[in-house]
Amino acid sequence: MGRSGESAGARRQFGSMDEFWGFYLSQHSKPGTRRWHFLGTLASLACAALAAATGRAAPLLAAPVLGYGMAWYSHFFVEGNRPATFGHPVWSFLCDYRMFGLILTDRIDAELVRLRIQPPPDDPATPSHQD
Repeated sequence: MGRSGESAGARRQFGSMDEFWGFYLSQHSKPGTRRWHFLGTLASLACAALAAATGRAAPLLAAPVLGYGMAWYSHFFVEGNRPATFGHPVWSFLCDYRMFGLILTDRIDAELVRLRIQPPPDDPATPSHQD
């Protein structure tokens, strides 16, 4: 599985959120990965809104399952790397919402250009879903 440097990020110590942000986006270089993350975050927010509107706790239980489930699917089967959440759960959570906001406001491409992040070339030996 995965690109070089993916496990190095789990062991690496980051000095700031901005430093981690560059690593985080590099682990989400494929558009399909970002789409799955966006849908997972949107689904988890919808679950939280439903829980607030109905006063029921069940949707809150579904929120992390949907959010992380879709995100982790994208890492294993689209991006081909290990989720940054495993090594840096709090910063990854915060960066996911930052990425969500950039996608929502159509500014993600400019951020990827600013950080010089491009998707890796497809590896024909590694089967993956093309989203």
